[in-house]
Amino acid sequence: MATSRLLDETREAPHAVARALAADRRRYADFGALLRTQPPQSVLTLARGSSDHAAHYAAYLVMARLGRLVTSLPMSVITLHGAALHTQGLLAVAFSQSGASTDLVETARSFAARGALTAAFVNHSASPLAQAVAWPFALHAGEETSVAASKSFIAQLLAGARWVAAWQDDAALAAAIDTLPSSLAQALTAGQAWAERAVPVLAGSERMFVVGRGTGLAIAMEAALKLKEVCGIQAEAFSGAELRHGPLALIEPGYPVFVFAPRGPAHAGLLALAEDLRARGAVVSFAGEGMADALPLANAASPELDPLCAIQSFYVLAEALASARGRDPDAPPHLSKVTRTL
Repeated sequence: MATSRLLDETREAPHAVARALAADRRRYADFGALLRTQPPQSVLTLARGSSDHAAHYAAYLVMARLGRLVTSLPMSVITLHGAALHTQGLLAVAFSQSGASTDLVETARSFAARGALTAAFVNHSASPLAQAVAWPFALHAGEETSVAASKSFIAQLLAGARWVAAWQDDAALAAAIDTLPSSLAQALTAGQAWAERAVPVLAGSERMFVVGRGTGLAIAMEAALKLKEVCGIQAEAFSGAELRHGPLALIEPGYPVFVFAPRGPAHAGLLALAEDLRARGAVVSFAGEGMADALPLANAASPELDPLCAIQSFYVLAEALASARGRDPDAPPHLSKVTRTL
């Protein structure tokens, strides 16, 4: 049976996560101990594209669990404006698959040179980004040749969760993380069900909303990006709380909406929103519990890790949807694997 690199690499994600979990335990523990003994006064994330979505997930965990504000840095303030940001007590954490984007590397080097504590989660451990920071962490995803990231994105989500568990010294979260390979394998099976049920509904779509909230917003953002780059659908991600602040005006009968509703405090509100959207005539694909025709969502050992399973299932759907729309999932137009932004 013909397959794509995107699907092959999606299927490798449970093994990539298992490899990562077998490595760097002491390094994560040491980094967490450093952050507990020398707590940063401020935290910045540095990332673009899918990596920025992974950073968003990690930032949400840091804020929710540790009570520390995290900001996603617009790197042009450094690379274009040369801003001299204050770095005393700063922790700057970069997320990247390639570690080669010029603006990312230059920004990390700038912060390191001015005394900030710097770290990076990067798939290429010999990359310029890994060499630019004090604390590089390898993703161990293995070579990823598909232009659209899959297993490397999941490895970044994993790295963010491990960072938070180490910083908080939370044995329960760490134990839940250790079970992710089996949860992701179940998510692959769930993804086949997503593809069989959702592709006929979405194949003719040219625009779409993708909705999430809380830890699920990061995967809604990632899913919307994949729908654009792989499937050629103008998909836009919104928080379920923000959808009512303007975008709801676009909902008309037949408008497609994909809702990610993993377990957790955001679930009830997302379910109510999905029911309201259907009442308005929207075609709602709902991933989570509570609706009779919901797409099955594999659960992790902790609700905070459910987003990893949800995006694993979605990648299977995205690859099948691209093929159904006559697009090559391995050759999205105008894109390349490494994006070098200045």
